[in-house]
Amino acid sequence: MSKSWIRHGYNKVARSLDGALNIQTRSLTFSPTLLNLNNCGPMVLDALQKIKAEDDSTLSYRRSCREGICGSCAMNIDGTNTVACLRPIDADTSTATTITPLPHMFVIRDLVVDLTNFYHQYKLIEPWLKATKPSEDGREYRQSPADRKKLDGMYECILCACCTTSCPSYWWNPEEFLGPATLLHAYRWIVDSRMSSRSHDCRH
Repeated sequence: MSKSWIRHGYNKVARSLDGALNIQTRSLTFSPTLLNLNNCGPMVLDALQKIKAEDDSTLSYRRSCREGICGSCAMNIDGTNTVACLRPIDADTSTATTITPLPHMFVIRDLVVDLTNFYHQYKLIEPWLKATKPSEDGREYRQSPADRKKLDGMYECILCACCTTSCPSYWWNPEEFLGPATLLHAYRWIVDSRMSSRSHDCRH
């Protein structure tokens, strides 16, 4: 859906996917709308909220936390997969901003893609703590600071699917290749010192 945004007297054209998806040709259609950015929030999600509230109530997209924690509003903005709540609206109002669904995924409607396979693959790795014996004091399983530090850079993943849908290997073989997000989470649990069945998981 093509959006013409106005800020400081300049026109900004932003384009997001319209609801129409031709299944036969897989073509995407765009249509123009005018949006005043002078009374709009700073993020792309704010613009989508404003469009839905004031211009097109049928526009569909996922959203929840607005803080980059839930990963719901993942989409492709100007050719980059990102979450709309953390992506600022481009200050350069002379160029177009293109907003489309996550690439190489089945589109349910507008910016909403089918993540069934993505979550099914995540479930396959059984992403939870597996312990064959109780903790020493019968309460929590403790970790040393050094062991805890090994998880840095992995536990922060919010399962937005941005990296997975950017991966060519996943594009060509999504039925067999789990994708970077799922593999990251698998490794996160394998290296967790509290896991009792890590050797089994590595063989699996």
